[in-house]
Amino acid sequence: MASFYLPAFSAASVYKRAVGYFSSTSLALYSRGLQEFAERGGRMQLIASPNLNSDDITDIERGYDLRAVIERAALRELTDEQPDTLLDGLGQLGRFVAEGRLEIKLAFVQSEGRVGIYHEKLGIFRDHEGDVVGFTGSSNETLGGLLANFESVEVYPGWYEGDGERALRLEADFGMLWANQTPGLSVEYFPDVARERLIEIGQRRPSGKLEASEHALTPRVVETAPVELQIPTWLAPRAYQKQAVESWLSNRGRGMLKMATGTGKTKTAMIAATQLSQVLRRREDPLVVLIVAPLQHLVDQWISEVEDFGVRPIAVYESSATWLPLVEEQLAAARLGRRPVVALVATNSSFAGERFQSILQRMTLPLLVIADEAHNLGSVAYRSSLPDNAAYRLALSATPERWFDEEGTDALVDYFGDVVFELDMEHAIEMGALTRYHYRPRLVELDYEETQFYVDLTAQIATRMAMGSDPEKPDSDATLGYLLRQRAGILGHAAGKLGAVRTDVAARRDAHFQLVYCAEGSRPAPPGEELGPNQLQDVLRLVGRDLGLAAHQYTSETPRTERKALMRRFATGTDLQALIAMRCLDEGVDIPDARIGYLLASSSNPRQFIQRRGRLLRLAEGKRHAEIVDYLAVPPADAPVDFNVERRLLIRELERTNEFARLSENYGETLSVLRPLKERYQLMDM
Repeated sequence: MASFYLPAFSAASVYKRAVGYFSSTSLALYSRGLQEFAERGGRMQLIASPNLNSDDITDIERGYDLRAVIERAALRELTDEQPDTLLDGLGQLGRFVAEGRLEIKLAFVQSEGRVGIYHEKLGIFRDHEGDVVGFTGSSNETLGGLLANFESVEVYPGWYEGDGERALRLEADFGMLWANQTPGLSVEYFPDVARERLIEIGQRRPSGKLEASEHALTPRVVETAPVELQIPTWLAPRAYQKQAVESWLSNRGRGMLKMATGTGKTKTAMIAATQLSQVLRRREDPLVVLIVAPLQHLVDQWISEVEDFGVRPIAVYESSATWLPLVEEQLAAARLGRRPVVALVATNSSFAGERFQSILQRMTLPLLVIADEAHNLGSVAYRSSLPDNAAYRLALSATPERWFDEEGTDALVDYFGDVVFELDMEHAIEMGALTRYHYRPRLVELDYEETQFYVDLTAQIATRMAMGSDPEKPDSDATLGYLLRQRAGILGHAAGKLGAVRTDVAARRDAHFQLVYCAEGSRPAPPGEELGPNQLQDVLRLVGRDLGLAAHQYTSETPRTERKALMRRFATGTDLQALIAMRCLDEGVDIPDARIGYLLASSSNPRQFIQRRGRLLRLAEGKRHAEIVDYLAVPPADAPVDFNVERRLLIRELERTNEFARLSENYGETLSVLRPLKERYQLMDM
């Protein structure tokens, strides 16, 4: 789409030229006409569709920076690898831009999270006397279009009755689009760096008349090497990663890697996939790598990791209209021997969906399934979706055992195989794969109202236990499970924690890289009473407003694009000082710069606190150690709670603190803090 202003032409002469051009297929005629138009002082506004490939579209739909993607697409078309004839034409455009005769914008369809090609064809000519000519349509200037198509263009001279209204309507449409006011379309300025590149080409290419030749009829063949997995040159695999890969390969490409959070399970898996693909490549067999991750932000992280190994994966989540055609296309290419590796990264839910399962059931190519946070796939909902035709299987998890679910754990072992390599946190810290840390528990007493509610709940829990219910299996008794969650909610939301965290954060007011894990939801209340405040909002006000730190919340409701921006700000060490989060920073999120963690609430599920500790122990440049502050709420010493019940439930709390303390740099200090509580409940042997 274009708009032309013609100070030295009459619109009538342009009309004749337009009819002459559009009834032919001569690119040279059009080029010479545009050149003459500019030489006579004409000005042009051009709106074009950027040449977005499937990778660009996927990035835009996943929320990547729009300007960055468009800039990448524009620069891709402005390389010196283009034919000389095309570079000459680009040079002419570059000179027009430099002289202020040509303005360019780029348009594409963007609606409901999907991206499409802007393919409208219309133009407007207007002269200094105000006459206007509009046209719509064009010939298809591709090799196939020029040789085989029969097409037409409608031209509307403004001085003819009936045509003038159409020409003005086209001009109004163009104005709306230029102002980015057309529904369903996104119009962006031509990127500055691409504009400078275009001008540079104009300065280097000859400025004479373009030749009248039909170069568009000469096919151009571009040969590209097949895409293969390769270990990046900057990556030096650690000895334990090599050992893990060797163990998995020697087990016929099946098994689990039980590696502590932060020790590089993702890169280890990609090294394994790379070595497997190279073996298959020597046999001239392709490999389909299917990576399954619980959440979308983990899929995004995996995509970046796979790209580092030289392959662009397909993100399988949300609308199948986005990923299904790409998957089918690449699988077809692999079957024909034209693609050695197809990489797919799916969320658990999309993986288990009907459309993707249909693809897996028809799969005949060698298939490797990599399950990230594999324990999630042991649930009844997911384990039946694991493909039986996967010759190679790799499960990744720091805690592959499912909590209180032996059947689900057994199902994972049956499918993936036994643990073939294990690296626990203690050894990871000793070998320098994780950073060392200090652990600082804080004991916080419940206030009067919390204590009354807590005592009542404990009595009800004691009654259920007397009836034979087991607190270690809360799902077997719905009432007991509810009472235990209420009890945990009181402890997690204890009001006294806010005062304690105020003191601790104030002491670190100038520090960056701080994470605060808050209790979920709102503070529980007795039946008939309103729920208490939301801890996350209380902490956000405390840290951000009262103490003046640059802080932001990070929850499951935070959009993906905003999450990425928050992570970038957090990683700078000069901008965002603290993230206030709930569970969404637990599993798989890569934030190696985090150095101080405040745990206001943690479940007794070992997976959660292991994941949270792992978030803080990842290695990062300039990071020497981490610090974990853990807030434990307890009833007052004189509270009338059932001693035996409280002692049994407290054991589960202390198991976490013992695990944190045992590997810390200040174990003795931790013991002295916890000693009064252990003495009160006769737990000194823990």
